Amino acid sequence: MSTGPSLDVLLGANLGACCASPYDSAAVRWLLGDELHPGGAALTRRLARLAGLEARASVLDVASGWGRTARLLAFELGAEVTGVERSAQSLAAARADADAAGLGRRVRFVPGDAAALPVPSRAFDAVVCECALCLFPAKPAALAEMRRVLRPGGVVAIADVTAEVAALPAALRGAAARVACIAEALPADRYEALLDDAGFALRVAESHDGALAALAERVEYRLRVARMLDATGDFADAIAEATELTREARRATAAGSLGYRLFVAARGP
Repeated sequence: MSTGPSLDVLLGANLGACCASPYDSAAVRWLLGDELHPGGAALTRRLARLAGLEARASVLDVASGWGRTARLLAFELGAEVTGVERSAQSLAAARADADAAGLGRRVRFVPGDAAALPVPSRAFDAVVCECALCLFPAKPAALAEMRRVLRPGGVVAIADVTAEVAALPAALRGAAARVACIAEALPADRYEALLDDAGFALRVAESHDGALAALAERVEYRLRVARMLDATGDFADAIAEATELTREARRATAAGSLGYRLFVAARGP
């Protein structure tokens, strides 16, 4: 019987902690590589175009992680970006990377939770939230906060995993699936209903299921590499579990029970 760590331990045993981020785990970041969400920078640019983000726009990036989206919006669009992130490790990395890129004047990062954003009301032209709303336990409260901080006519731009949870196998509903933004994801129409309930008018809902499938394929390739590098077999069980999780995700995407979608909605008066 194996004595190696479980998949939950390998990915980060504190996934459920109030101040933890799945992306604080070195294993998660290695598996995902340069793209921490489906579609990577290309899909972030697509989301920004759909939202109509322009130079000097004031943008709030909710669950900003290591700050990649905030830096892209500041560098490529000239936006003024505030990132809100609850993980101290992610905040430190985001600030260091922004300073190293010479973006310290256009990007700032503050600690906070999506359900109680630490910023003034009606202060932003746009709110961006990528691959994170599905993780929030209080989604209506988070969307209400996003509306509060937007100026009238401002937009919320969300990219997230969609899921028909009842159709998913048990493996895609556990703690490890949370890292893949699956375990607490919602069907597309539920996200749209939440936006409507929060006082947003939906402008765009655009499917990018292929981006999710491509990310799962890359992760499965890296897991094969990890298996070859694990000469002692200490992580064999965890790698096998992660490989099966990834394959289940690919099958669910092909079946239509998992997807990835961009939503852009406007705040009313």
